[in-house]
Amino acid sequence: MAKSLESSPAQADGVPRARAVAVVGAGAAGLVAARELLREGHAVTVFERSDRVGGTWAYDPRPDGPDPLGSGGAVHGGSSMYASLRTNLPRELMGFSGHESLAGRVFAGDPREFPGHREVLAFLLAFAEESGVAGHIRLRAEVVRVAPPLGRRGEEGERWSVSWRGESGEVAVDAFDAVVVCNGHCTVPLVPKLRGIDKWRGKQIHSHNYRIPEPFRDQIVVVVGLGASGVDIAREISQVAKEVHIASRNNEHRLGKIDLYPNVWMHAEVECIEDDGQLRLAEGTTVTADTILYCTGYHYHFPFLDLDELCVDEDNSVGPLYKHVFPPKYAPNLSFVGLPSKTIIFQSFELESKWVAHALSGRAALPSEEGMLAAVQEHYRQMEESGKPRRHTHVLMPEWVEHMNWLAAQVGEPRMEAQRQEMYERAVECIWSLDGGYRDRSQP
Repeated sequence: MAKSLESSPAQADGVPRARAVAVVGAGAAGLVAARELLREGHAVTVFERSDRVGGTWAYDPRPDGPDPLGSGGAVHGGSSMYASLRTNLPRELMGFSGHESLAGRVFAGDPREFPGHREVLAFLLAFAEESGVAGHIRLRAEVVRVAPPLGRRGEEGERWSVSWRGESGEVAVDAFDAVVVCNGHCTVPLVPKLRGIDKWRGKQIHSHNYRIPEPFRDQIVVVVGLGASGVDIAREISQVAKEVHIASRNNEHRLGKIDLYPNVWMHAEVECIEDDGQLRLAEGTTVTADTILYCTGYHYHFPFLDLDELCVDEDNSVGPLYKHVFPPKYAPNLSFVGLPSKTIIFQSFELESKWVAHALSGRAALPSEEGMLAAVQEHYRQMEESGKPRRHTHVLMPEWVEHMNWLAAQVGEPRMEAQRQEMYERAVECIWSLDGGYRDRSQP
């Protein structure tokens, strides 16, 4: 039988109410979600399946189990950090209000404007302690099932059932008024099915299991994907590899040799693997390579959820979700923090968390279920009209500022400062140019 955690009943109209809330995950999103929920007066329990907080920022030098591309094994959990990883945004954009980012303090002895992952993890640990969240975290507590109330949506007294496995291996069940999903999305690698891949006899690896460049010494490597990690890793392995070829569907405007590096080339996407094992690129060239390194991102993955009218489709779009946060059928008692990309991520976490906390207490009003569904459908329509592919459902560019300002308005926060917008867009421009030195130049 589910153990019922104490919660306050709904109070008179206009009076905030306290709810018992489960937060799944103690990474950056889960920590700030817990803080905002506590600030709003809610009772919070954070479930973290690993033995420490920090999520993907908790670096582990060991790859997370067998690589799924080489042995057929599956990668589950663990960090996606590599040894040399540094933030691609400046310190000023890597924190939460009230704990004024990494700008004013040094946490792990790394004062650089673009610090390494250890500095960010130390900041998150300090944030958890100083905000009071640490005392609400259950470590080694893996959520295995989240079940909705059996009664009608929003019916008073109905609770969410959260089943979780502790260190002993036994499964316990607790009941909550609401659940906030913050389990991140750098866990299950997204690997494209290259045509003819069965003919490939070389090595394959996903960036999830990349740690150091040495294994690629003197190799010819094809890096598939041009996200931030793809740019970073391609640049790093070029220091030891014989050749690095970056293949991406977004490269059509700059094919060929990269001037900044003696051994790096840009290509269009991989068209196929030919019978002799060569990779044929869409612009017509071929490459004989030793390794394919996939920097192609991750699947959104919620194995503990089995809910009607909520799914992750074949295009890796989670839906339906109102503004990437609330599934209309279950709002506000089920929410997601941390799905969008291509924005100032930590600030996005915080604004989403404030919105969730206010919605649960009744201080922020949501549209009706029908109104939210209509907004979701309108979002899909606008994407289709503008040519934005479904796989980019949660990519906020180029409307990222408008979205952040919309979130801020829901919780009474000021609009995005022009300086923060400029800092972010300047960093993004440097990333896409493959300018590896931008992190060590003083920011204007």
